[in-house]
Amino acid sequence: MTTQIQSEKSLRVALAGLGTIGGATLRLLQEKSDSFEQHCGRPIKIVAVAAKGRTRARAFDLTGIDFEDDALKLAFREDVDVVCELIGGGSGIAHTLCEESLRQGKSVVTANKALLAVHGMTLAALAEKHGGQLMFEAAVGGGIPIIKTIRESLMGNAVTSVQGILNGTCNYILTRMRDDKGGFDVALKEAQRLGYAEADPSADVDGHDSAHKLCILAALAFGCEPDFSAVSIEGLRQLTSVDFDCARDLGYSIKMLGTASFHEAGLAQRVCPCLVSHASPLASVDDVLNAIQLEGDAVGSLVLVGAGAGGKATASAVVGDLVDLARGHKVNPWGCPVSDLKKAKILPEKERRGRWYIRLHVTDQAGVLADIAAILRDEAISIESLLQQGRGPKTSVPVIIVTHETNEATLHAALAKIAKLDSVWEEPFCLRIDTNKD
Repeated sequence: MTTQIQSEKSLRVALAGLGTIGGATLRLLQEKSDSFEQHCGRPIKIVAVAAKGRTRARAFDLTGIDFEDDALKLAFREDVDVVCELIGGGSGIAHTLCEESLRQGKSVVTANKALLAVHGMTLAALAEKHGGQLMFEAAVGGGIPIIKTIRESLMGNAVTSVQGILNGTCNYILTRMRDDKGGFDVALKEAQRLGYAEADPSADVDGHDSAHKLCILAALAFGCEPDFSAVSIEGLRQLTSVDFDCARDLGYSIKMLGTASFHEAGLAQRVCPCLVSHASPLASVDDVLNAIQLEGDAVGSLVLVGAGAGGKATASAVVGDLVDLARGHKVNPWGCPVSDLKKAKILPEKERRGRWYIRLHVTDQAGVLADIAAILRDEAISIESLLQQGRGPKTSVPVIIVTHETNEATLHAALAKIAKLDSVWEEPFCLRIDTNKD
């Protein structure tokens, strides 16, 4: 239940972290302070900040704002109502600051998806106990208002699935691999040159950033505890130009998707590269954009697309939470009291059904395809189509198999047998063909 409380008193904010997001948030609050006061009925005032390098030159004005070298001190300041944690990281000072701020009865606004995916239940419980609010619109989708959409706007719906392109770095790399017909390493270097990828891109390209975000969305959509350990994660590193060529020929794009769907047998949560039909609204979302598709029993299919990262887009979401707090808006962080959240059962592998794209590198000789087909037949996996790329006597050639629907356990059993064939040169590689269901 939400309430609205108006007050002429300023909403006093402390900002922890003055990096890309923190700096953009501070500038936005300063540039539009009059507008915020007009719409909220009271000012939003930054009274203190904490960051490394007190004397460092910065492109914004800190006049009249206290500077703390120790971010934890923000939690204990009596002149602070809200602590904005924009430091990042799933543990350490970010975790300690959020917990202590909530214990002191302050509200917390954060963009920290790693922290929420692992410690979100504990933080929400502290907010309930001590009377603060825990707000995290900026944790998923950058400037896309997906948290409020699920938690508040879709209250009249039973959400059956949520999926999306949740990482702009991955989406940019996949766009470059498709359009430039190059390899993963080349596309990654270009992303790093443009500032879209970190020097160590592991969190992005190996799927963990998307998994943190999916975990948050699943908890909100299905009223369950966030459980990062339950998310199945696959990265991008094994994709090759062959996969993009074949996907195009088959009528698909390759996208890194996070998908959560609820079934009677349990909740399925996965992050992996998928073949997405050109007819899907997600297929045309390119470069660094994010997109999230929801299925609700009343609203049907709903797609939100926008900037998923960057200082301005993320700051927009942070400030949106501050505006809600200034207006006296109160809501349970996970949409209901913590005591009502249950641990969701994980959907068993044998219940996870789908169609699959399989890439094999095999010896180009008679009988090889018959051996592979026999294994698939014995596992009751039906072949929809088969492509062979080129010819190469006494060398390996790529063979692409598209299956009809089967379950994941059966597929993995068949691939394990295929991998043992002398004619198969390397570990079979497979991609799920997205049908927006498991």
